[in-house]
Amino acid sequence: MRKTLNILASSLRLTLQELKNNKLRTSLSLTGIAFGIFCIIGVLATVNSLERNIQDEIASLGSNTIYIDKWDYSGGPDIPFWKMRSRPIMKFEEAEMIRERSDLTESLAFFMSTSGSISYKNDELEGVNIYGVNPSQIEIQPMDFTAGRYFSATEFNSASSVAIIGYNNAEKLYGTAERALGKMVEVKGRKISIVGVIAKAGKDGIGFNFDECLMLPYKFCRQLYEERNTNPVIIVKGKKDIPTDALSDELKGIMRQVRRLSPKQEDNFSLNSVEAFSKAVSGFFVILNIVGSIIGGISLVVGMFGIANIMFVTVKERTPVIGLKKAIGAKSSTVLFEFLAEAALLCLMGGTVGIIFVWILTMILSGPLNFPVYISLPLLVMTVILCLIVGILAGIIPARRAAKMDPVVAIRS
Repeated sequence: MRKTLNILASSLRLTLQELKNNKLRTSLSLTGIAFGIFCIIGVLATVNSLERNIQDEIASLGSNTIYIDKWDYSGGPDIPFWKMRSRPIMKFEEAEMIRERSDLTESLAFFMSTSGSISYKNDELEGVNIYGVNPSQIEIQPMDFTAGRYFSATEFNSASSVAIIGYNNAEKLYGTAERALGKMVEVKGRKISIVGVIAKAGKDGIGFNFDECLMLPYKFCRQLYEERNTNPVIIVKGKKDIPTDALSDELKGIMRQVRRLSPKQEDNFSLNSVEAFSKAVSGFFVILNIVGSIIGGISLVVGMFGIANIMFVTVKERTPVIGLKKAIGAKSSTVLFEFLAEAALLCLMGGTVGIIFVWILTMILSGPLNFPVYISLPLLVMTVILCLIVGILAGIIPARRAAKMDPVVAIRS
């Protein structure tokens, strides 16, 4: 062990000396490795961060949850767009029938979604997301509140004119989110009292945008907006330990019964599983990672040839020294290990520079992308392993040539 550490220390010293004596040549070789690592790790870090952000948004839709809708969220490759558009919308009565007939359902929500304007005194916001919900919504999609609370059972049953407002909308209308609690907001000429302010959730590109919403009890929302114009959807959460496929099969049978479809008639609804959507996203990012790795790998191969070139030159310049070492008893394996260690150290130095560039890239991208781009620990470990492998591959031929030298011939040269 001590001998190995001595060889590594000697290799580090010689590598630094090589860098000092041949700054331009060594720097160009390190640049190749740094650029290759930058390409691979930069792409993987960005893609992995993007995937994590999207998967977090998908998870916010609910675990073991199925969205019953007229639309197929996966794009419906086998169903023409015009056919999905002509399907009947989801109805509240259908949701109640599912609740009564399903044995695998834990929670069921009927969700209405539209957009409109809201106002307070002389301030008005347009394009606000208006959501109509029932009591089970918070069970499927838990919410945190900056101030206030969720709707009570009485407010749901009596169609009370109350609302929960999103954090951003509360700030825009009332200055601060906390001041919105207890205030009135006007929607389609109706004065509505705010009973809760949802905590800031951040930008959500897939799920529901709670920051920019105004949430109403379902029955009251139906008084303001026609149900057929609100893109209603039935959200079903399965019981614990119930497979999503089993829940989907049960819901399909119930929906066909509810809509009285004959065996020959095709479904006029879609069951959109959050789990299936998550798997589809993961599959897409696997392909994206592979493509990014191939592109970065090409750059890394170019850098590897640069390291191999500098090691060939190094072996040639140190030929007399190699001969002298072997003449006084150095084994071929020791010489081989010394040059492999030097090549690996050169790659590690280049990889370190590449990681620094990637770190700078993550700082730059985190702002515009609206989610944190980060270098994970597995990526750092992979970088070290990758540098060691590239260093060994780049240095193996020059190192073997040095190890096989005849000491007498080497000293004379």
